[in-house]
Amino acid sequence: MIRLVGPGGAGKTTTGAALAARLGVRFVDLDAQFAACHGSISDFLNQHGYQAYASRNVHLYSDLVDAVPSASVLALSSGFMTYHDEVHPNYACWRRQIASSESTFVLLPSLDEETCVKEVVLRQLRRPFARTPEREEQVIRERFSVYAGLPAIKVETMRPINQVVADLVGMIHP
Repeated sequence: MIRLVGPGGAGKTTTGAALAARLGVRFVDLDAQFAACHGSISDFLNQHGYQAYASRNVHLYSDLVDAVPSASVLALSSGFMTYHDEVHPNYACWRRQIASSESTFVLLPSLDEETCVKEVVLRQLRRPFARTPEREEQVIRERFSVYAGLPAIKVETMRPINQVVADLVGMIHP
């Protein structure tokens, strides 16, 4: 299973769908699965809070890993790699597995923090559920070091999607 991780606005959904199509495998977006099971993520967060969301998200991941074919591309939620270990009994183990897997790729618009922050804020503000520019900047600044520090391969996404996908295919099938 190929896992794509990274902050919101990094291109996980766009890249994941294109990569899965190129490889002829199933694409699964954890956010879309969450919405299918629990409704709007924004509404869920407003009603239940972030910790409840994180817990349900990890439970959903647990269910998906058992149900989704190994030949698939999975885009994880933007905060998935940043949750507290106590969110789920298996989370710390899964996080280590995901982070160190040869089939996990960290998507970031740029490996330069300032460029990444600027691009993520621009991308996030185009989305219907965007928060204020200040809040979007705060979130990416809090998460950038987490994603940049993961041992998985980093892929910059500030270029045409076909180039990003071609690079990923080359890394998957050298």
